[in-house]
Amino acid sequence: MGKWGSVCDDEWDMREATVICRQLGYERPYRVTHSSMFGPARSRYWMDNLYCTGDEKNLSTCRFDGWGANDCTSSEAAGVVCSSPEITTTEEPRTTPKPPKKEPLLRIKDATRHKMSVRIAGGRVPEEGRVEVKFGDSAWGLVCGDGWSIFEAMVVCRQLGFGYANDAIQTDFFGGNASSMVLSGVQCHGNEEFLSHCLHDKIGQISCPGKRENIAGVVCSSVMADLVIDHLEIMRTAHLEDRQLYFLQCAMEENCLASGAYRLQSDNSVNWHLETRRLLRFTARILNAGTADFRPMIPKHLWEFHQCHMHYHSMEVFATFDVMDSKGVRVAEGHKASFCLEDNQCMPGVTPFYACANFGDQGISVNCSDIYRHNIDCQWVDISELSPGMYTFKVSINPEFKVAEMTYDNNAAVCSLYYTESFAHIFNCSVQRP
Repeated sequence: MGKWGSVCDDEWDMREATVICRQLGYERPYRVTHSSMFGPARSRYWMDNLYCTGDEKNLSTCRFDGWGANDCTSSEAAGVVCSSPEITTTEEPRTTPKPPKKEPLLRIKDATRHKMSVRIAGGRVPEEGRVEVKFGDSAWGLVCGDGWSIFEAMVVCRQLGFGYANDAIQTDFFGGNASSMVLSGVQCHGNEEFLSHCLHDKIGQISCPGKRENIAGVVCSSVMADLVIDHLEIMRTAHLEDRQLYFLQCAMEENCLASGAYRLQSDNSVNWHLETRRLLRFTARILNAGTADFRPMIPKHLWEFHQCHMHYHSMEVFATFDVMDSKGVRVAEGHKASFCLEDNQCMPGVTPFYACANFGDQGISVNCSDIYRHNIDCQWVDISELSPGMYTFKVSINPEFKVAEMTYDNNAAVCSLYYTESFAHIFNCSVQRP
């Protein structure tokens, strides 16, 4: 290969960050970043969907989709902030040094006496373009695209009366290279009424590498799909199943098992398929309660055919399943690659449109539901290494929007999980909404 390339932030978390920091000679990761926080990828992606245990010495020994295989845009570059030991010449440090304290961020409106105005400029239609702001009577200026995500785009579109954010962009496609950068480090929760209510770097202190290509932009839409998970169905159908790896080989190809399964395969090349994995299975019923059909972002001619399961993948990941301990640390995870999005069940008066058979169109119509039943491959979490106890179980649908170390929490069900090693009970589920 011989050329530098980026790593996509799909499946990027502290385990992958631990490996890269160790590989580069640093002590440990302080945080992971998503959404091209340190600037958009300016070359090709070499790695996507990395799965590390955290014990690897080199990032290339982790599982991933293959060199150069990806479906990522320039705004999906992974990043990391590593901690380095504070070594002095007088004495060895007795304790692990704490990460440097960061100054608390302020809301934009609290850091300036002038009212901030927002507009979109340079687009082909009024609902798209680069984001520009001005304070009082000053000139219009740009917003840095570092860390610019769907959260911030949602606030801009809502404030300007354009409805929903369809995309958050880091690009100079909409022009603005001759304008000044006046705001950087914008961080929103997504529910603010105005962009001025969001956090930001200090006024006048602009940090924006690669300015020419790192301009915040948005694409707004008056209609939007809204996927809602049926949390009652999760509680009703959740159960345990012990299954031999021999019957899970197709699922292994899609990275649907925990890292322990792949270690078994590596350590025992003869009898690994006789080992058993414990799966927490459940059904996911997803209703489109929005005002527009939900469609895969990847065009149909780029869908990937999976020979083992004999189906097309229209999306990289349609759902993620996380088990977290009392400290919020993820201790088990799963994901559902979207091999089939279709109208399995529709409300009265609605005619199903999407069907996967015979390479049909995939999607979810308004007021229709797509159902992933508990007996389908990958509709589970591999909890073989999980210790008995109380946990939090979270199912996120279409979790493609990420910022910093958090995921976009809309369209998610959060539940309590009680696991006794022979019994699993999911209860107290609630649906998170914006």
